[in-house]
Amino acid sequence: MMPLSMAKTGERNQIKKVGGLGETRRFLTSLGFVAGSGVTVVSQMGGNLIVQIKESRVAISREMANKIYI
Repeated sequence: MMPLSMAKTGERNQIKKVGGLGETRRFLTSLGFVAGSGVTVVSQMGGNLIVQIKESRVAISREMANKIYI
């Protein structure tokens, strides 16, 4: 298991666990980051990541990506 921030661009991964405290975890869950979901890092720019989750592209900070484990 490793944080999403360490994933290679273009590689499809499966979310194993979403960490963080209550508010952060609820926010990530509302965006679709739940255990078992597929996620792909589309690009990384300035420490932020653009990821494909379900049928959407979402921009998240490296700090948030470090709370998502694949």
